[in-house]
Amino acid sequence: MGLSKIKSQTLFLDTAPLIYFIEGSTAYQPNLKKFFTAFDKGDFFILTSTLTILEVLVQPLKLNRQDLVDKYRQILSPASGIEIIDMTSAIAYRAAELRAKYGLKTPDSIQVGTALEYGANYFLTNDIRLKTVKEIKTITPQEL
Repeated sequence: MGLSKIKSQTLFLDTAPLIYFIEGSTAYQPNLKKFFTAFDKGDFFILTSTLTILEVLVQPLKLNRQDLVDKYRQILSPASGIEIIDMTSAIAYRAAELRAKYGLKTPDSIQVGTALEYGANYFLTNDIRLKTVKEIKTITPQEL
């Protein structure tokens, strides 16, 4: 697909690609580095949800890895430019519709529901099962 397709668009960042970027998954690192470099230059907008914060912090907290906790807090801070969306009743209704229509798991339906409610054009995830959702274009780190 390439990064040029998402220029000036809004992209929802799911949990897994963020973990791969911060924790250094070698298979996806080159594409994710290019992605975040393009974001830093202002090529597109990123939003994610407070659920992402919960999901990325569990393992580092279990392992007492304050260095990773700090990295996640930094990248998910207001200064980073990534917009963090709190769950609302509108998102909950949208998530319920997605669960009913596609059989998504609750966290996935919340993430996709948030993306849709806030007008994201793309949904970046490593979960190819989410490509069944027709309301948004789902892309993976390999496709960047």
